[in-house]
Parts: sequence; structure tokens; C-alpha cells
Amino acid sequence: MKPNTTTGVVLAALLGGAIFAAGATAQEQRFVSVGTGGVTGVYYPVGGAICRLMNQTRREHGIRCSVESTGGSVFNVNAIKAGELEFGVVQSDVQYNAYNGKAGFTEGGAHADLRAVFSLHAEPLTIVARSDSGITKLDELKGKRVNVGNPGSGQRALMELLMAEKGWTMSDFALASELAPAEQSQALCDNNVDAFVYTVGHPAGSIQEATTSCDSVIAAAEGPEIDKLVADNPYYFKATIPGGMYRGNPNDVSTFGVGATVVTSANVPDEVVYEFVKAVFADFDAFKALHPALANLDPQRMVSQGNSAPLHPGAEKYYKEQGWLQ
Repeated sequence: MKPNTTTGVVLAALLGGAIFAAGATAQEQRFVSVGTGGVTGVYYPVGGAICRLMNQTRREHGIRCSVESTGGSVFNVNAIKAGELEFGVVQSDVQYNAYNGKAGFTEGGAHADLRAVFSLHAEPLTIVARSDSGITKLDELKGKRVNVGNPGSGQRALMELLMAEKGWTMSDFALASELAPAEQSQALCDNNVDAFVYTVGHPAGSIQEATTSCDSVIAAAEGPEIDKLVADNPYYFKATIPGGMYRGNPNDVSTFGVGATVVTSANVPDEVVYEFVKAVFADFDAFKALHPALANLDPQRMVSQGNSAPLHPGAEKYYKEQGWLQ
């Protein structure tokens, strides 16, 4: 049979057009990553919730979002500064110190391009101790085996600041381990540490693991040093971990804490940050339902509280459209 050259030409043209269109689509596709923390904490599921909402509307904006489990707040800020992440979830004190070049960021200098996107849930300092350790309050950590957190995490940064206020060094502990959040509950129940210190939103999977797998208590964090930290720094506040939330802990526990925030870089395009923010607030009820720590969020407080770095212009544009900013 003689081949139909006309049909072949048309088919080739159609295939070529399809390949060109697919190539154009792939070229237009953009990718952003959100740095979070350990998989058993709250940062990771929160980052996953944001990306899930953003990816649902990917056909509209062409941006694919992925969530990354990382070492935590300090790591995320440094990765954003290096251009390795577009967004990161960080503690409010880490945001302040990074933007102003203070505390652990003194040597590297201020991250002048750091930009706030919005704040999230409260993160009380949570001290979890074995019931047989005799630890019921912060001061009783001295001389014990304590997990102070992995380097690069917000919990480690806060613990080091608190130790400095109390005049402690790592040698004041019988053991100062540096386990990541995913490892600390098992270490506690295996009797490898007497306590661990964690800044996290509640309820938290790692605290539930520790209190259900072995007999453990949540110890109070209060005293004159903490009163001074709260009085001197707007990103710290007194907090209460409700009684009955975890097994073996029927009473409220007094502590203090920080807030979780989302940050980015001034180098991330305005339209990308705009779409990122829009994905969260356009379906805000769905976002709040994705994790119990998010249940009481209020959009206007997320915009106005807990942020030390300037708002990114892309986020600012969306908030002005909603009437949340003048």
C-alpha cells in the first residue's frame, strides 16, 4: 500500500506541536522547597500541609511545592540564605536573631535578605523526663543525662540561650546528648537519657510517643531567668501545657516559649510568595484542619504578630488585598 504522505506530515506536525507544548509546560514549571524539621515534630506536617494546598492549584500557577525534613530552624535560615531553600519554618527567636545578626548568627552576620511570610502556632519549651529521674522542674536537669537537641535546631539554640542565662555549660550535665527529635523519645524510654528539651507545638507526636511508651512527666520551666527572657524579648512569652493532653500528666504545666513562623528570601519572586500565601489562606479552614496545632490560628494575628523580619512584598500584596494590612 502506498503511504499517505499528507497524513504523515499532519501527524508529524501534531506530534511536534505536542512535544513543543510539553516542553514549554516543563520549562514554565517552577519548583519551591519548604524546610521544616524532624518528621515526628509539627514543622514537617505543617510544611506538608502547605505544599499539599499549593500543589492542588498547581495548574493555575505552575509552581510545584515539596516539603523537606531538615535539622530545624537554624538550618532552614542558613539554607535560605545560601539559596538552597525557598521557604522555611523557623522559631520566632531564630527569625529575630538571624535578621539582626545576634546570638548564633553573630559570626555570619545579619541575614539582611530574610523576609517574613506569616507566623503559625505557639511552641512552648517542653521538658520531658523519666518518672524515675526525680525531675519535675528546669533546675533539676543539672547533673542529669539530658538531650539538648541537635546542632542547627531551634530547640538547641533556645537551650543554649537558657543555659547562658543560668550560667550553665554542657559539663553541668552528666551527659549532654545531641539527638534529633525523631530519636529522643526512644532514647528516653530506653533509659539512655533522663530528659529531653523540645520546643514544639501541641499535641506533638514525639511527646505522645514518650508519654505512652514509658512512664514520663512534663517538667515545669519557670524562674527568674525565664521571667527576664520574657520581659526583655518580644518573641518569648509565658505558656501552659494543658493537663490531660498526655498520659501521666493530669495537671497544667507552666513554661515559656516561642512561636513558629514561615520565612523566605527577598530573592524569591513576588509572584511565587503571593501564590504560596494564597494557597494557605484561600482554603484556610482546610489548612487549620490538617494538624491540631493549627486549629486556633487567626489570619490577622499570623500577619501582625511574631515576625521580626520585614514582610516579603509578595505576601504583603496578598494581605493588603484581604484588608489585613493598610
